[in-house]
Amino acid sequence: MHQVFIGGIAYLQWYKWSVLEKMEKAFHPGYDPALELATHHTKQPDYPDESIDDNFWTTTLRRKEQDLIDHIVHGHEVGHYYMLLGPKGSGKGTMVIESMATCQADGVSICDAHPDLEVFRLRLGKALNYEYFEDSQTGLFQRRDPREGGPRLDIERALNKLEKVALRCVHKRKKPLVLIINNVHYFKNDDEGRNMLLQLQQKAEAWAASGILTVVFSSDDFWPFHVMRKSASRMTILSISDLNDKEALQAASRFRNTSKQKKATKEDLREAVSLVGGRLSYLNRVRFVSRSGDMVGTANHLLSVEKGWLLSQIGLIPDCDDDVMDEQKWSSCSWLLLREFVKLRQEQVKERNEAIEAGTLDTTNNELPLPTLPYWKCRQIMTRADFMEGIVELNVRPDSMLILHAAQQVVEEEGFDDLLEGVRDRIDEIESLHRTRELTVSHKFLFGYIQAEKKLTTNP
Repeated sequence: MHQVFIGGIAYLQWYKWSVLEKMEKAFHPGYDPALELATHHTKQPDYPDESIDDNFWTTTLRRKEQDLIDHIVHGHEVGHYYMLLGPKGSGKGTMVIESMATCQADGVSICDAHPDLEVFRLRLGKALNYEYFEDSQTGLFQRRDPREGGPRLDIERALNKLEKVALRCVHKRKKPLVLIINNVHYFKNDDEGRNMLLQLQQKAEAWAASGILTVVFSSDDFWPFHVMRKSASRMTILSISDLNDKEALQAASRFRNTSKQKKATKEDLREAVSLVGGRLSYLNRVRFVSRSGDMVGTANHLLSVEKGWLLSQIGLIPDCDDDVMDEQKWSSCSWLLLREFVKLRQEQVKERNEAIEAGTLDTTNNELPLPTLPYWKCRQIMTRADFMEGIVELNVRPDSMLILHAAQQVVEEEGFDDLLEGVRDRIDEIESLHRTRELTVSHKFLFGYIQAEKKLTTNP
């Protein structure tokens, strides 16, 4: 009996040591599940590089943010944790993978968020090489299931083990480990998702203060930042935006020179870039689809698709029914803001053309940035402050150049202003009708109450 007891104690101590050893191996240079998957095609010589190289833009044009991300991912930035904010397709994940590839994921681990915390629990365990005691043989001697507390308690156990590993590794490496949690906006924007963000942020704050581990959050949406900024003291924000026209044109020109397909002219490249802007995902679509060299045609196709998506989401419905009144409120207020952006764009183009005619602007350097409006001005234009609740930037601008061009085509159509005003008048009519009905019902109720009072007073 004593031998069984002593053997159980020895096994338990060995198992705890084994858990830390396995988790430490997750940060060793070489194999990383996410990195291996992202760079698998570059290790296959039989694949045509031009058709599958999603990292073309990072290898062709090194972005200005890449140096800072390299310092963070390689563990040279201590005392802070970071949030990468930017629209989807702007290149956040690509730059992180590129930094991991240059150091062979030495001291770095990455996992993707998920709305279901059970799925996120498994993904975090895979990234950290942690089994949550499910591979332990001590289950026969336990009275309670270790997973009884739910996924958040399991995630807390994993983070506690990671803290022990980071304390061990910081003395050997002389720099912190790095944990990257990608797409945190996939967490649900409810109490459960916000609590998960707070749980991760508390660990990130403590690890940044001690300098043992740096956490990097990545998000396409602003609501995680809105939640985390309330209790953030060591969080640093990195805003990742689209390439400007010069950078996008430079990358497209290099592709034109290296491509084995039909060469596109400089004018076609300039027109295609002016349509789709500097969003890397859009530039990749233009590069992959336009095998015949018709980059302008591909860009126009993307523009028509974006315009169709925009109209399907916030399209105006004349003579709408009261069932869609709330949706049309949102749509009409959105188009008020988009129309203002289009007006600003028209003013930018007018000023540029006047400067070119006057000879004060070089025709080869006439880049126009996306129009921007202050947050308070957008609230006034939309006339509904609650519709702006999810936007936390001080300045607001269109999501991409493609969205701006799509909105410009819709706003400049004949009769758009009349359609917008007609929809807003229709909403006012429906609301007025509802108020009239409420007043009529209240009047009838009051009249009936008075009649009943009279009967009670005349017939006690």
